[in-house]
Amino acid sequence: MYVDYMNTLNQKLIRRLKIIEGQVRGLQEMVINKKYCIDIITQTSAVKQALSSIEDAIMETHLSTCVVHQIKKGQEKKAIGEIVKVYRLKRK
Repeated sequence: MYVDYMNTLNQKLIRRLKIIEGQVRGLQEMVINKKYCIDIITQTSAVKQALSSIEDAIMETHLSTCVVHQIKKGQEKKAIGEIVKVYRLKRK
């Protein structure tokens, strides 16, 4: 069950990353073709939001699987360290 869930999640994340890859290539073309600045900024914002949603999905999965596993194995200090690290990264 867990493996199936992770495989499905992985497929969704890879699909999203491929979409973002296309968006970034589109941004490159927009810059090359000197498109209107606001249009470029609008697209960069969309890319940032898409990447943020991928981060959120990975973080949620990590917290609900890896961190829970660490706590169950008595590795609370490691789990807390990872939670703090992710929190700090997300604040940037």
